[in-house]
Amino acid sequence: MVTGEKDGCLDTEAGKRLLEYARAVVAAVVTDGSPPPAPDVPVLSEKRGTFVTLKSDGELRGCIGRPRPDQPLEAALNAAATEAATGDPRFPPVSPDELETITVSVSVLTPPEALPDIDPADIVVGRDGLMIATGRQRGLLLPQVAADRDWSAEKFLQETARKAGLPPDAWERENTTVKRFSAQVFAEESPHGGLTVQDYTQAAVDGQPTD
Repeated sequence: MVTGEKDGCLDTEAGKRLLEYARAVVAAVVTDGSPPPAPDVPVLSEKRGTFVTLKSDGELRGCIGRPRPDQPLEAALNAAATEAATGDPRFPPVSPDELETITVSVSVLTPPEALPDIDPADIVVGRDGLMIATGRQRGLLLPQVAADRDWSAEKFLQETARKAGLPPDAWERENTTVKRFSAQVFAEESPHGGLTVQDYTQAAVDGQPTD
């Protein structure tokens, strides 16, 4: 059994096992194969949010998440991997021929924390992801989005509001709920290739995530 967790964060071996599981799920659903057994990693029994991202030649090929920590990570990861491969409405389903050309990454989220009094100063770019909701309109952006695009915290809030289909200043309104969270991202460097880890749970001195 891989224990793999300290203070809520996963170590590299646990992340590698989750990544291998996500790829196996993608392969099974694309080829109509048997579902793979889940690895013996305790975090899979915890209620965690997750995203699975597929890329082809560096371009997005599918990305689906289960951001709310309302089911065990095993079920959330299985569902996210399945839908990233076959249910992302922006793309056709992944074909069996693509399995050797796509890369897979898994983001494991920390539980979201509500921010009742929104102040951009409370948002750390390079650590935080954001969820914004007004009624049934909801938007989420992962920590790496703001870090990769060098957004300010206020810009991050605006773009998350837009993702929800809301005006960019919606985060300032009383009827809007804003939550922050963080993530660890485990990604293939190449199809079936080496592992890269980005830990957004701690911001580095320059505001960029630690590797």
